[in-house]
Amino acid sequence: MNYTITIINNIGQIPVVQWNTLARGEGPFLQHAFLHALELSDCCTNESGWQPCHIIVTDNDHIVAAIPGYLKTHSYGEYVFDHAWANAYHQHGLDYYPKWISAIPFTPVSGKRLLVADGVKVNDELLNNINTELARYCENNYGVSLSSAHWLFNANDEKDAWRDSNHLSRFNVQFQWHNYGYNQFDDFLATLTSRKRKDIKKQRRIHQEKGIQFVHSSGQSIDEKTLDFFIKCYQATYLKRSGHTGYLNAAFFRQLVETMADNMLIITAKEYNEPVACSLFFYDETGLYGRYWGALKDISGLHFACCYFEGIAFAISNTLPLFNPGTQGEHKILRGFEPIYCQSQHRLFEGAFHQAVAQFLQQETQHLADYFNQARNALPFNKEFVPYLKTTSVIHPNDDTHNHNEKNYET
Repeated sequence: MNYTITIINNIGQIPVVQWNTLARGEGPFLQHAFLHALELSDCCTNESGWQPCHIIVTDNDHIVAAIPGYLKTHSYGEYVFDHAWANAYHQHGLDYYPKWISAIPFTPVSGKRLLVADGVKVNDELLNNINTELARYCENNYGVSLSSAHWLFNANDEKDAWRDSNHLSRFNVQFQWHNYGYNQFDDFLATLTSRKRKDIKKQRRIHQEKGIQFVHSSGQSIDEKTLDFFIKCYQATYLKRSGHTGYLNAAFFRQLVETMADNMLIITAKEYNEPVACSLFFYDETGLYGRYWGALKDISGLHFACCYFEGIAFAISNTLPLFNPGTQGEHKILRGFEPIYCQSQHRLFEGAFHQAVAQFLQQETQHLADYFNQARNALPFNKEFVPYLKTTSVIHPNDDTHNHNEKNYET
C-alpha cells in the first residue's frame, strides 16, 4: 500500500468516530475527547511547550493509522526523565529541544501509541517514513531540526515494532493493583498478611470513628459543586508542593465533565459531612486509573484511604481488572500494589549521543531489574496467595512475560 503521512496540529481536524475506532479498547486517555480537551483548554499549545503534532497515515484518503504526538520545548509533564540527556546536548553546544514525543500529556499510563486499523503492518519502512516526515515538517514550519523522537509509555505488545528500527528501549517500574476475582473488599484483605490486614482495618475504623465518609461521584452525579471542590483541592495541593496551580486548568476539567463524565470518578472525603479532600480517577473496561488528589485539611491516613483503598473498593464493585494509581511511590507496595515494568522507546538523531544513551540505558536497566525484584519480594500477600508472586526467580524487563495477565490467575 502507498501510505500518505500528514501531520496536524489540532486533533479536532480528525473525526471523532475515526479516531476512536483506531483507539478502541485502549483506555480512556487515548479517546478523542480527552486529547481534544487538552487542546481546547490551552493546556497543550506551543506556548505551554506542548505543541500538538499528531501523525495521520492515510491510504486512498482513508485513515489507517494515527499517532498522538507533540513537539516539546522542555521535558516537564512526561514522567520519563531525560533532563540529563538535554544537559549533555547543551554542554556540547547542541540543541536538545525541540524534540518530538508520542505520549498522553501529563499521564504516565501505558497504552498503544501507534493506533492502526486491522491489517496495517507497523514495520521499519513505516517508522522511518514517519521520522522523515517529522523532520521535513519541523524544518518547513519551524525552521528547526528535531534532536530526537520518543514514544513514551507505549504498550508492551508494541515492542516488536522497535526491535530493528534504531530505537532504544528504556524501562521504568510502576505499581498496580490486580483484581483476582474479588467479590468484596474483605476478600482482598484476606490475601494480605495478618499484620497488614489489621493495620488497614484499624485505619479505616479510625476514620469512621472520626466521622469521615467517602462519596463516589461519576457520570451525571458529578455536579458543579463536586467538580469545583475537586479543582480547589487540586490547585491548592499543587500550589503547596510546587508553587503553581498545576499543569491542568479548570477549563480542562470542565470540558471533560461535558464529554467524558461516564469515564470519570471523583471521590470526596467528608469529615462530619464537611468536604476536606478529593481524588479524581478515570475508568473504563480496561481498568481504573488514579490521577489527581488534593486536600484542604491534613488528616492521618486520608491520602491512602481516598486514593488507594476507595479505588480498590470501586474496582472490585465494578469488576475492573486492574487499578493503576499513578506513577512512582514505594508506599504502594505494602498496600497490595504489584510492581510492573513499563517502557518507552527513544531515537536520538545525533549518532554519538544515541550510542552514549544506549550504554547508559544498559546499566540503568540492570539496576531497575534489581529494584523490581526487591519490590516484588516485599509484597504483603500471604504465601498461599498467588504463588508466582513469591517465586525466587529474577524477572528482567527484556523478558516478554514479565507483565502477567491478571485474567490468567485465580485466588
